[in-house]
Amino acid sequence: MTNLLLVGAPNSGKSALFNKLTGLSHKVANYPGITVDVGTGTLKSDPNVTVWDFPGTYSLNALSGEEQVAIDTLKTALRSDDDALVAMVWDATRLEKGATYCLQVARECAQAGKPLVVLLNMMDVIESDGLDVDVSGLSKALGVPVLPVSARTGDGLIEAEAALLAPSPDLAPWADTPDMLIAGTANQIGDRFAPKGDLLVRRQAHIDHWLLGTFTGGVAFVVIMTLFFQAIFTWAAPLMDGVESIVIAIGSAVASVMPEGIVSDFVNDAIFGGLGAFLVFAPLVFILTLIVGAMEDSGYLARAALICHRPLSFFGLSGKSFVPLLSGVACAIPAIYAARTMSSRQERLLTYVAIPLMPCSARLPVYALLIAILIPDETALGGLIGWQGLAMSGIYFFGIMTALLVAAVVSRMDDTTSSEQAFILELPPYRLPELRPIISKSFNRAMHFIRKAGSVIFAVTVVVWFLGYFPNGGEDLSTSWLAALGRFIEPVFSPLGLDWRYGIAIIASFLAREVFVGTLGTIFGIESADEDPAALADQIAASGLTAASGLALVVFFTIALQCVSTVALLAREAKSSQFALKLLASYMVLAWIAAWLVYSLASVVLT
Repeated sequence: MTNLLLVGAPNSGKSALFNKLTGLSHKVANYPGITVDVGTGTLKSDPNVTVWDFPGTYSLNALSGEEQVAIDTLKTALRSDDDALVAMVWDATRLEKGATYCLQVARECAQAGKPLVVLLNMMDVIESDGLDVDVSGLSKALGVPVLPVSARTGDGLIEAEAALLAPSPDLAPWADTPDMLIAGTANQIGDRFAPKGDLLVRRQAHIDHWLLGTFTGGVAFVVIMTLFFQAIFTWAAPLMDGVESIVIAIGSAVASVMPEGIVSDFVNDAIFGGLGAFLVFAPLVFILTLIVGAMEDSGYLARAALICHRPLSFFGLSGKSFVPLLSGVACAIPAIYAARTMSSRQERLLTYVAIPLMPCSARLPVYALLIAILIPDETALGGLIGWQGLAMSGIYFFGIMTALLVAAVVSRMDDTTSSEQAFILELPPYRLPELRPIISKSFNRAMHFIRKAGSVIFAVTVVVWFLGYFPNGGEDLSTSWLAALGRFIEPVFSPLGLDWRYGIAIIASFLAREVFVGTLGTIFGIESADEDPAALADQIAASGLTAASGLALVVFFTIALQCVSTVALLAREAKSSQFALKLLASYMVLAWIAAWLVYSLASVVLT
């Protein structure tokens, strides 16, 4: 046996088991349909065994295009010539929901001549809630080995691995069973072997009574989302201060041993002024991913989707759009992938329209920089609420509302982008988030953010530094090649109250939004020759950026589609380059117009 195929329903703990068996950090979340690609790894106890993590499906009867791809891939793997063992991951707390799927897979395995083993997961919940499952009786009824395990605690995994590596068991006795008999037998198995005891059901129902109530559910959602956006800025502040201190210390140490000249100027202005200014904001991405991961793992994310279904339907979307949109708060790339699970192409396209407007992590450095300039670092309510954190919440809600309003307009302009379909969603059980994988995933996400943006920022800052340093050796930025280029494009941004320096940074950020901070760091580093190259906010504030122009910048970056990767992926997923280019052009024009309106109004109000 060289291949172990892990299959199971969404939210059965399949990806968590995959992580335990292989030691990889595959994404784990307590939300149906979160896995959309086939993951692979090698078994820790035997590197010769390849473990395949298939996307979760509820049965072998596809409900969406993504499920159909997963089912076809599984059937192809079963009929291949490779030696394979199928491991069905089954949630022990919900045996009645997975019985039909288990028997369908057992029939496919028997017809393909492949053995099947059932990994009965969530046994830690069964034990903690005082429930009881007849494992041996279930094994006899299915005619295949049933191994009790817990992906969360690791209990039973050693025994399970030993059984998986043992000689293959006999084939399941379901090869010639018709669909009708499969369904009837599945109901009998669910009724007979479902956990005895109602503590789990009563506990979940009690929590849902509050979190899904007509009034209390809405209040809880607003409070949780407000705390979510508030925490992004507030919790990250100490980490940002720590990173800034490290950057400053390293910059000072390097500067103290380097002789004055072009190399020293490059290190100070391009490396620590550009890359250093960007690195300060990396903790924001870590905190953002940490909070989203906790919401996923706890089971609240599915409830939030249910709560949002009715208000989202007003904007032409549905509750199924909630997870892609919330994923867009971290990054538009996984958000676009998450929309694959939506069965309606029209609804999927409308979700694509809204995703680029979500306030993604790439915008975080820009928002944090502008907030640090415009909003005082003070608190209210005894330190519970920070004004800067509140401003971050306001920016996020503005971005979200803009996305919804644009989706509403598009859905009403084009009838083909809206469709009435039943909204069906499984509510997973509540669970305490597992801290270690969430922290690991958040750290990996932050490092990926740095690696992905760092190379682009380095290349841009080198070009910006070169153009700003020559031909006068950095003595006068206003007579440099960079200034000449900036003044050429300045008429485009001067109506927003922005001079050539910000125009250069905006143009550069079309490669990636994060470049805006690095570019300004390099420009102001050359201009001010400040001993503290990481203190970009202080340098910009001293340069005279007005509150009206700062607000215009926030609005522009909220709406503009400044991400080449997002545009390319939209073209591929929507199967239309025209769709992606129209979205790019439309959002650029809309961003400029909205920024100009805000600047004009703020100039009158704030003077």
